Amino acid sequence: MLQKFEVQGVRADINESLNKYINRKIGGLDRYLSKHDRQSAHGEVILRESKSKKTDHCSCEAILRLPHQTLVAKESAMNMFAAVDIVEAKLKQQIKKYKAKHEGGKMRRHVFARFSRRQA
Repeated sequence: MLQKFEVQGVRADINESLNKYINRKIGGLDRYLSKHDRQSAHGEVILRESKSKKTDHCSCEAILRLPHQTLVAKESAMNMFAAVDIVEAKLKQQIKKYKAKHEGGKMRRHVFARFSRRQA
């Protein structure tokens, strides 16, 4: 679980089951992060509910602040649970790109170190 994690509702009722679901889905994304990123990650989820005469829309916006970058995902759906699921999938993809960008140097160093030892 993310250590710093906030859930806010704007014109939306956040009951206990929804709060647990969000903590499990969005708060559990830290398992995809490295140890250093996990310690300094900060997550924020903002839930909005808009009711009009024709349709009801629930939107979920998740902001994940990491050491080198801020990841943001936003989606609206017919209910909050569906919106949270879609946002979680979007954040997973963004975390995958983040890791490829910021953690690629470690592997390169190990490969080059092995290669240089063999030639020496």
